[in-house]
Amino acid sequence: MNTVHHPISKASTFGWLLKREYWENRGGFLWAPLIAGVISLAMSTIGILLGLWGLNRAAKTGNLHIDNENININGLDLKLLTEKMDARGAADLGNALDFTILLGSLWPFVVLAFVVFFYCLGALYDDRRDRSILFWKSLPLSDTQTVLSKLVSALVVAPVIAVIASILTMFGFMLILSCVALAYGGNPMTLIWGPASPLSLVASHLSWLPVYVLWALPTAGWLLMWSAWAKSKPFLWGVMLPIFAGIIVATTKVMQLFDLTSGWFWQHIVGRLLLGTMPGSDVFYRMDQLRAVISDRDNLVTALSPSNQMGALQLPELWIGAAFGVVFIIIAIRLRRRAGEI
Repeated sequence: MNTVHHPISKASTFGWLLKREYWENRGGFLWAPLIAGVISLAMSTIGILLGLWGLNRAAKTGNLHIDNENININGLDLKLLTEKMDARGAADLGNALDFTILLGSLWPFVVLAFVVFFYCLGALYDDRRDRSILFWKSLPLSDTQTVLSKLVSALVVAPVIAVIASILTMFGFMLILSCVALAYGGNPMTLIWGPASPLSLVASHLSWLPVYVLWALPTAGWLLMWSAWAKSKPFLWGVMLPIFAGIIVATTKVMQLFDLTSGWFWQHIVGRLLLGTMPGSDVFYRMDQLRAVISDRDNLVTALSPSNQMGALQLPELWIGAAFGVVFIIIAIRLRRRAGEI
């Protein structure tokens, strides 16, 4: 009897590897940003309740003033705020809401920075430490697929989940504000959803994803390279080596030979190798590009617009760093092929 073989495509194999990485790291990829969002909402709710308690107390004692008029009511009535609000006040309220909503939604991104960093640092080392690499090498899986699946998990899967968690946190915060507005006689559409720009912030988060993939590539590649090479303590090699190099450069002042300062080395070498997984770290490299927009305090949404987010793609540092990241990944793949027992 002839046996019919059904070859597994490389795409399906790679998809299976991505699922494996997700399930093995679901705590960091999924639950960590979601829990961070819940904690952000809980702390925001506590802050809102404390603030309302203070406003209520001020209103009852006659210490609440709106347009220089003394407000003395039996409790706080947000309807009065709406009646006294002009167009400028509505714009200020919208900008304040956008800033507050954005600030509350950043918690999943803070968690993302640590999750991706330590995931890359241990992704290839852990397989060798527990000797599971022997099992994976016995399967029809190439080392290139294995390393790339870990890279894609770190730079695509984890950030996408973090963005979703951030968006859920954002709308959860707006629902909390809406409930507070209703409870105190205000109209959520007038006080919350009208002035704020949640959809623009969502577009900003989504447009940030391709920037993150390229900006974090050198850091991810650097950490994966040492994760594939180090026989023990990859943290010392991946993290302490650039820091020690920065200290040596700073003490010897060797960068002066190139008409550069040691600060340049810390920013463009050490920073790009170690801080790339931190969302938004590209901003520190394009302050001149954003200064005109950032100086406009009344237009936070414009400062965070997709066009400004994608402006990072014009940075030479991004593409140079990405090229080095590719080199690091190639080295990691070659080291993976030679890897054996520790």
